[in-house]
Amino acid sequence: MPRNKQRDILKRQLDARSKLWPDLSDGMIWKMDNDGWTAVPRLMPLMMGIMDDLSGKGFPVGPTYFEMWCRLREEAFLTLNRPEEMAFHAGFEGQRALRTWKDRVQRLANLGFIGLKAGPLGDLSYAVFYNPYHILKRAFLKGLIQEKKWQALVIRANEVSAFDLDDIDDAGELIVESDDDEDDTEEQPVAPKKIKKASAVKR
Repeated sequence: MPRNKQRDILKRQLDARSKLWPDLSDGMIWKMDNDGWTAVPRLMPLMMGIMDDLSGKGFPVGPTYFEMWCRLREEAFLTLNRPEEMAFHAGFEGQRALRTWKDRVQRLANLGFIGLKAGPLGDLSYAVFYNPYHILKRAFLKGLIQEKKWQALVIRANEVSAFDLDDIDDAGELIVESDDDEDDTEEQPVAPKKIKKASAVKR
């Protein structure tokens, strides 16, 4: 979205807010301008619901995914060195808290949303986070997502200009542009090339 359009939208929103809450001050607002914040996809709530559907009734994985996501930085890589804390923050308590958390993390890996590597903490020592749009597109192609939820995802993604779903073709393969012809002599149209992603949706 162009920066000028963003400023116009922000101004309209601030004007509307000031009319509805005239006594509101900046100090009363939770601002997104400090280290206590992280970037979250606008479709995360819907994605989490679909993740829970894919995981199966009684085994929700959304809260576990979101808790780990809130610890991520740009490298999309996480060291799982605080499993008890992460389990508690994800909502698990009691003697089976850690076991339940590990089960949910493994389910996320089985579904393809994350990749796991073993290390000093055992099989669940390191995690990498794949693009969730790609995993969901593959799940839909396998007939694993409800039509109404898929349509909601597609429409909302278009509204927020998130076109990641277009990265995956109808065969479930990732479309990338070839860089074989990078030269300054003559610009040629770049033909799409397909590669298979390592992760796959499993049930």
